[in-house]
Order: sequence, then structure tokens, then C-alpha cells
Amino acid sequence: MTKTTLNTSTQASHDELLRTIESLRAKVDELQASNIELERLRATDPLTGVWNRGQFDRAVALELDRSVRYKQPLSLLLVDIDHFKKVNDTLGHKAGDLVLKELASIITAGIRMIDGLYRWGGEEFAVLVTSTSYRKAGILAEKLRKRVAQTDFAGAGPITVSIGVAEHRCAESASEWFERVDAALYRAKLEGRNRVQVDPRGNSDLWEGLGTAPIVRLVWREAYECGQPQIDEEHRRLFELANEAFDASFDPIGESGHLAPALDRLLAHIAQHFEHEEKILAEQGYERLETHRRAHAALIGRALELKASVDRGQASIGDLVEFLANKVVAQHLLMADADYFPLFLDNKD
Repeated sequence: MTKTTLNTSTQASHDELLRTIESLRAKVDELQASNIELERLRATDPLTGVWNRGQFDRAVALELDRSVRYKQPLSLLLVDIDHFKKVNDTLGHKAGDLVLKELASIITAGIRMIDGLYRWGGEEFAVLVTSTSYRKAGILAEKLRKRVAQTDFAGAGPITVSIGVAEHRCAESASEWFERVDAALYRAKLEGRNRVQVDPRGNSDLWEGLGTAPIVRLVWREAYECGQPQIDEEHRRLFELANEAFDASFDPIGESGHLAPALDRLLAHIAQHFEHEEKILAEQGYERLETHRRAHAALIGRALELKASVDRGQASIGDLVEFLANKVVAQHLLMADADYFPLFLDNKD
């Protein structure tokens, strides 16, 4: 066999291997997409499309941990359709199903993107309201009650709801917390329905007494400066945009829709900053540039996942804090970026 023949055979084998690898990658991607869809189906209510009770249990465990860790209040609304049995008995279950779907849409439109709506069972829905005291949760509940009462439901006419509200308290379990909100709902039913009852207790009172700051903020410090003007300016701007995203997460109840654009501005800035920073470091001959690039790529990937979660209504303020405060600032800016600071020592006063 000649050398040319050998090279041709080797190239053919190499090309075949590449095709095999590409085929395997496509199958893995397809399997991952299928798994994601199965997980979504497992976690959602098939009738209304909102999260189901199993997902509620998982979300409560996660959000309770974040609430205590970040000293941010967590409230729960339990929404029950008044006289729903009458709708099913007189108009049929098909009409009842339409009412449930429309109610889910009304609630979804009235809460923030970081809050969660869950079908608890039958005609009951639970709303998990992050970083919100029982006072503001009561305001939200009243706005939702009015929206429902003002809606002419297709095929069913006017429908009303009763809502119980309770904020979590540190000493109680998830089940004890739910018992309080269920008791508040029961009081709303007893007092005539189409009303909101709030349990006036919660962590917000305790944390407010301790002087806990109600809003998460990133604070820029002089020590974060590396001495390169463009990098330092873009880092400061990153802090500003991150705080804007935090502020959007705490928009007044009923004025949702600000988080997504705020997050878009932040993520666009992060991507642009990484590009600028890599160019500057390349010009300085930074030895660990490739490692830095990989770290940037990983952060961009996580940022896109977070944005997708926000768009699906799955992200919470805890997710945002974890990414910005821990991943971007604490782990990357204060640790990874500090590695190249010596390159610009001569620029600092």
C-alpha cells in the first residue's frame, strides 16, 4: 500500500469517526431534550399548565431555605373558587375545566415572574410569593380577588374566589405554615366568601426589628478596582445593572414585567464586558487567558439558563442572588479576576 493510499484510508477512518461522534452528540441532545420535556410534564398540571402539587413541595423546600439564608420573607396564598361544585353540577365538568384554566391565566397575569402558581388540587391554587411579607401578600391577594370578580368567565359567567394568606415563620415546618394559610382561607369562607383573610404574623416583623435590610444590594468598593479604566468602569456598571435587576424583582405587587428587560440589559452587558476584558488581557499577554475564557463561557451559559428560567416563570430572587452575588461577584470578580490585577499595578495610585 502506498503512502498516498494509506493517508486516504486514514482520512476516511477519521471522517467516519467524526460522523459517528456527531451522530452520538445528536442522540444525546435529543435524549436531553426528551428528558427535559418529561420533567416538565411530570411537574405541571395537565389541565391548567401550571405547576402541580409535587413541584409545589419541591419549591417550598428550596424557597424556605433561601428565605432564612437571605433574611427575605416568604408568603403563601391559597385560592379557592367559591361554589365550584355548583358550576360542575349545573354547567357540567367541561365548563368547570374552562373556569379552572381561565382562573390560572388570571392569576399568572397578576403575579410577578419570580412568584410561582401551583394547582393544589380540585378548585384550589397555591401562590408562592418570594421576598414578600404578609402585608404585601395581602395586597396582592386582594388585587387577584378583584380581578377574578370582574371577569366574565366564558360559559360560566361571574365567578368569585376566597383567599387565605400567611407568611412563613422561622420556627414552623412547611406543613404547619400551610395549616395557617388553610385556616385563613377557612375564615374567608365562613365570613361570606369572595374575600381575603390574612394571618398577621411572619418573619418580616422579626427581621425588621433586627434591622435587616429588605432589599438585596451589591456594593461597589475601591478594592475591586484593578487599575485598568475600561475594566473598572464596566465592573461598576455591572454592579449597577445587577442592582436594577434586584430592584425589578421587588417591583410593587401587580406591576410585574420589569425583571425580564432588566435581566436582558444585565446579561447583554456581561457578555460585552467579557469580550472587552478578553481583548484587553490578550493585549497584555495574560498567560491564563484561555482558562479565563472558559470561565466566562461557563458564566454566560449559566446566565442563559437563568434567563430561560425567568421566561418560564421558574426563577426566584434566590436564583438571582446566587448567580450575581456568588457566581459573578464573589467567585469570579473577586477571585478569578484578581489573578490578572498585577498586570495593571502601575496604573493604580
